[in-house]
Amino acid sequence: MKITNIKYDYKLIKGEFMFEFISHNENETKKIAVTLASKLECGDIVVLSGDLGSGKTKFTEGLLSYWGLEDEVSSPTFTIVNEHKKDNTNIYHLDVYRLANMGEFYSIGGTEYFSTGICVIEWGELIEDILPQNYIKIKFSKDEKDDTVRYLNFKAYGERLKAVINELKV
Repeated sequence: MKITNIKYDYKLIKGEFMFEFISHNENETKKIAVTLASKLECGDIVVLSGDLGSGKTKFTEGLLSYWGLEDEVSSPTFTIVNEHKKDNTNIYHLDVYRLANMGEFYSIGGTEYFSTGICVIEWGELIEDILPQNYIKIKFSKDEKDDTVRYLNFKAYGERLKAVINELKV
């Protein structure tokens, strides 16, 4: 599955490859997420980073819709993790915004999720130091002139995941 009719661009920032999608509305954001979800495997981690209202939860809704779970999306801000299972696939939606430090993530057994399913982590940059070496980080930002436009900057760590984001382009 490839994303069509959505603008994208490659960037080389500080010698690192990044891939940027420009989403013009919530449906395009969800379409990008569905396409990514179709390529994810058990053990994959997707870190979502960005200000409040930048599209992280809508993106997660799109990811979960790939498995028919879009009606189960709620932000796990207070519960820290929402667990979903579909067709022998565990999908964990984590929100680590409220954690005081990485020690709290360890104390809830957070690292155990990494190898037992697909992890989608909102505010994941807060625990980036303890993530496995292979993950995708998506930085969300709003356009200053058009409130419906979002920039999704993908950066992959690990060769397989670099190939995954490279396959997303038109």
